[in-house]
Amino acid sequence: MNRRMLLAAAAALTLAPFAAQANMIDYTPGAAEQAINAGETVMLDFAADWCSTCRSQERTINALLESNPAYGEAITIYRVDWDDYGNGALASQLNIPRRSTLVMFRDGAEVARIVAGTREADIRALMDAGL
Repeated sequence: MNRRMLLAAAAALTLAPFAAQANMIDYTPGAAEQAINAGETVMLDFAADWCSTCRSQERTINALLESNPAYGEAITIYRVDWDDYGNGALASQLNIPRRSTLVMFRDGAEVARIVAGTREADIRALMDAGL
């Protein structure tokens, strides 16, 4: 019995980071725009796999999602791959200057933005703007 509990606990700890990441959707053209136009609460995360600032932001976002389930319930997060869509229509329309830009939309309008910021307090404030 103790062995089962230990294995279950180990599995839960191993999978916990993926539970928070489940709220992040890979961007495809039109999906995020449709959600924004429908008035949903959406956060766009313009990121690149090779970007250390982006990875820091992602760790903070995942920690905040884990610590406050209300974020995951209220906000749909789209990860916009900078290498694929950094020169695309969405980035151009929103005047996204670079990767590591986070943009929050609520009721069809932009309510907050962070460019290259990694402070937990700033990212928390951005996510609070979506609640």
